[in-house]
Amino acid sequence: MSFKVFVDGSEGTTGLQIHERLAGRPELELIAIDPAQRKDPAARADCLNAADVAFLCLPDEAARESAALVTNPETVVIDASTAHRIDPAWAYGLPELGPGYREAILASSRIANIGCHAGAFLLGVTPLVRAGLVPAATRLTAFSLTGYTGGGKKMIADYEASDRPAALASPRPYALGLSHKHLPEMRRHSGLDHPPLFQPVVGAYAQGLSVTVPLLLTELPGTPTPEALHTALAEAYAESIFVRVLPWGEAPAFFDVQACNGTNRADVLVSGHADQAVVMVRLDNLGKGASGSAIQNMNLRLGLAEDTGLKA
Repeated sequence: MSFKVFVDGSEGTTGLQIHERLAGRPELELIAIDPAQRKDPAARADCLNAADVAFLCLPDEAARESAALVTNPETVVIDASTAHRIDPAWAYGLPELGPGYREAILASSRIANIGCHAGAFLLGVTPLVRAGLVPAATRLTAFSLTGYTGGGKKMIADYEASDRPAALASPRPYALGLSHKHLPEMRRHSGLDHPPLFQPVVGAYAQGLSVTVPLLLTELPGTPTPEALHTALAEAYAESIFVRVLPWGEAPAFFDVQACNGTNRADVLVSGHADQAVVMVRLDNLGKGASGSAIQNMNLRLGLAEDTGLKA
């Protein structure tokens, strides 16, 4: 069976990645729009409504406009923007968060793809909240280190310019107003009562992301052990194709944030001692954090093998 796919916004980083990953798949027919009509609502509407699956790789407001153009009830829309990630009418595209999330993706014609920081945070925290090891009322902090490709075309151009300023060689904390756009989904889909205090940092390397969540175990009910955290996470992802919980007690000397690059895998590490622990999750910000995750959701929704065209 053949499926028609349209990427609205194929000139951006995520759109280009999705287009590249789908090209050559014999079961898919990619719908092309005349470049001169990329911003023509009527032309885009024709492409959107001719598609079995439409990916929206656009800024938030443009994504909302594109979603409103879809009148074909058979068209499945997968939105890579922030616009619909906490909208109850849209399924949240992280099936590893549990049966409810997977079932919603399988049934929905509107799927909101994850944010890269949020996806890593949720994979590390949500099972711990559900298990009662981290109460919903806990006020967490989180730190993220990411490659510059997460900043889009302009940031990529800045970092890859031959006359790149020397300042770009240093790690750069950003979102210093503590209002990063991924925070609403981090709170909503973790089950926490409060968003974390979240500080992301962009590094002078292309891709790869790691989110670290420190936990003061002595301040949690029952003072859970790091081993208990590890067990809860390992059980949560025991059947997962793409989420791997690293073995307990084998913490590496360094946690390579680029180790999942080129894959749709997320690695989870738990380390610590009787009083403190860290949960660290790494993924490819262009893979599981963006285009790979979007394709995984497409595969699920179309009834294809979940890992078709993706590397674990």
